[in-house]
Amino acid sequence: MGLFDKVVKPAVVDDGGALTAPEAFAAIALAAVASDGYLSEEEAQSIPFILSRMKLFKGYRDDMMRRLFDKLLARLQSKGVEALFVSAKDSLDQELRETAFITATDLVLADGVVTEEEEQFLKDLEDKLEISSELALQVIRVMTIKNRG
Repeated sequence: MGLFDKVVKPAVVDDGGALTAPEAFAAIALAAVASDGYLSEEEAQSIPFILSRMKLFKGYRDDMMRRLFDKLLARLQSKGVEALFVSAKDSLDQELRETAFITATDLVLADGVVTEEEEQFLKDLEDKLEISSELALQVIRVMTIKNRG
């Protein structure tokens, strides 16, 4: 027990409760496009399109996807990105964490410009999802090539 343990309470991130795997995956995608501090209509519309092609979201109708993103956007605005990371990490197995990191990197690099905020977001995501630095570097290289054109 430390000297300050009785006086200073440790910081606890209130994550707002557990997310399902699809919610966690979508939360990371939403956080990726909003990581530069701006969520354009085009970016917001691209996420459901990208996710709808995945097995994880098979069976999600447009209205279900809209409700999902309304819930996640409200959580992002009230709890912040850190809370989304905590919830997402606990809801995704390692394989889906890697897939989420790849998808987030693709979304960040899609416009061909990486801001300092976006770069920090990807670094934080790498750390929080426990992605190896080797894999993260490979993903960034491939997604940079993919998004050149």
